[in-house]
Amino acid sequence: MRGANVPTRFDFSPSATPPCDERTYRNVEHKRDRVSLSRWAATRRRKREVALVLKSLFGGTALLACVLLSSACVPTVSQPVAPAAVPITVETTAPAAPRPQPAPARPARAQPSADLLNAVQALGSTFKGEVGISVRDIDEGWVVAWEGDRPRPQQSVSKLWVAIAVMDAVDRGRLSLSDPITVNRSDLTVFHQPIRALVGKTGYRTTIGELLRGAMTRSDNTCNDVLLWRIGGPDAINRMLSQKGVTGVKFGPGERELQARTAGLQWRPEWAGGWGFLQARAAMSYEAREKALRRYLAAPMDGASANGVTLGLSLLAQGKLLTSRSTASLLTLMRSSKTGPLRLKSGLRPGWTLAHKTGTGQELGSLSTGYNDVGLLVAPDGHRYAVAVMIASTRQPIPARMRLMGDVTRAVVGLSR
Repeated sequence: MRGANVPTRFDFSPSATPPCDERTYRNVEHKRDRVSLSRWAATRRRKREVALVLKSLFGGTALLACVLLSSACVPTVSQPVAPAAVPITVETTAPAAPRPQPAPARPARAQPSADLLNAVQALGSTFKGEVGISVRDIDEGWVVAWEGDRPRPQQSVSKLWVAIAVMDAVDRGRLSLSDPITVNRSDLTVFHQPIRALVGKTGYRTTIGELLRGAMTRSDNTCNDVLLWRIGGPDAINRMLSQKGVTGVKFGPGERELQARTAGLQWRPEWAGGWGFLQARAAMSYEAREKALRRYLAAPMDGASANGVTLGLSLLAQGKLLTSRSTASLLTLMRSSKTGPLRLKSGLRPGWTLAHKTGTGQELGSLSTGYNDVGLLVAPDGHRYAVAVMIASTRQPIPARMRLMGDVTRAVVGLSR
């Protein structure tokens, strides 16, 4: 198999997909992750304290209580569904060309290990929500996926494609990262935009490179939107994706239009900065918002499949999208990302690195949407994997979502043992 260059793709799909409740609205991801995890940790500590009190009062007979209390805070291991119970598809793709290894190369595999197949299948089938998972071995060519071809909301994951388009323009001599640019108040968007505090009446003078850094390391919506329109808008991004062979990925209408339409509104220029939009959305009825968000989740205007995203990451890592210098610069920014530190990154072990981009969609009530993390995992020996976990909708709390993502990383890291 290895000599024949026929890598394999395994795509698991459940026989019946549970209906998704598409009621959503957006929040800032990084702070919310940390607050929820802190609450979860505090609950765990309280349960341990109660267990210690029981043990001091009743001795060994309290051991069962201790176990029961602890189990509420520890991820359980589910038995994987038998592989024969779900369809498996096989596709032929071209593995990456051999690269010099910094350490002795691991034994070559013609296909993924049974452990990884079982792990991805178990994680996808037991998670309570609509999720797509894709793990692509860049150096061997195989792909393991759970619902990997269904389009799901990208949200801020789409900033990756804007960044690639910017660096492509740099490679072609159309832009320089040192080019000056002014961000005006009319350029402001919605939700997470740290640059807003710097934009005064006369605007804020900065550079293309600094906007790129803000978009990729802090997921600043305004930084990203200014870059988007500087390089030609959504049509230019979709054209680039098509020309470079990144299939399964569609770029949306830009941050302002995307969030407004998701909420069932039409963007107005006077909403720049976000407050007007938030007020207009708050004035809507629950039914109107629910209807609009159902429509968005059924056919996301920024939809991408998990397999499409890992294909794009794989092409980036192989140097097929940008020059080697621009590829290295962009991956350095992605490794410096401040968002989602407890998502995919939580499963790393010493020596492993992750260059990633997160995304977080709108929420409505207890329902969250577009909770994503995608990235390039590199093992200590240089072996590369593209990974995407895209949660379209779920009512699971943030710690459960982060644990799913960390578990996917841990499953990949386990391949090197």
